[in-house]
Amino acid sequence: MIAAEYQSGLDCNVLVLNKHYMAIRIIGVRRAFSLLCRQLAEVISFEQGQYSNYDFQSWCEVSQFRRSFEPKAYDWVSTVNFYVAVPRIIRLLFYDRLPRSEVQLNRRNIFARDRNCCQYCGKKFATSELSIDHVIPRSTGGKSVWENMVCACVNCNVRKGGRTPQQANMKLILKPVKPKRNPIIHLHLGYERYQSWKQFLDHAYWSVELK
Repeated sequence: MIAAEYQSGLDCNVLVLNKHYMAIRIIGVRRAFSLLCRQLAEVISFEQGQYSNYDFQSWCEVSQFRRSFEPKAYDWVSTVNFYVAVPRIIRLLFYDRLPRSEVQLNRRNIFARDRNCCQYCGKKFATSELSIDHVIPRSTGGKSVWENMVCACVNCNVRKGGRTPQQANMKLILKPVKPKRNPIIHLHLGYERYQSWKQFLDHAYWSVELK
């Protein structure tokens, strides 16, 4: 059984590709290792500007070498006898499903699109301190669509009430739009550990499904 050396090891995320090297979702480390151990997937590793493929046994062997020479370059989990580097990308060997073409409209994705910033005062807040505001209130026919929903802090939401921004003498910082790909990806790409994902995410027509 795999246990954490540091809590962050098992808290990492892994990008999943189908067998055609198209990104389809993001999963946790435990799920990734389960797929690798059952030989349902292989590791895709970015090394010196190129991507290399490893089955689970080979990845374990490579991990021992890297543990000795570049331990700070990876996140780690430990088994009873050895350490294994957390893979950043895995590729499913028997799955050719195409990625989703639509970004799901939900609270989490709206917060991610707006980067947890109130779209009226511009301040950043914890998720628990934010709400969803309908720019054109539902009471006056406003719809629950990407272009009519924004993050708002409690104070701004109360101040705006059931009015439009113009009626409340308030101004939107950014015009709300539907994202072309899942906005949570941008949050991950802000971390150096996930930069190897970028090549597989540079296609504006698709979004990654989160499981």
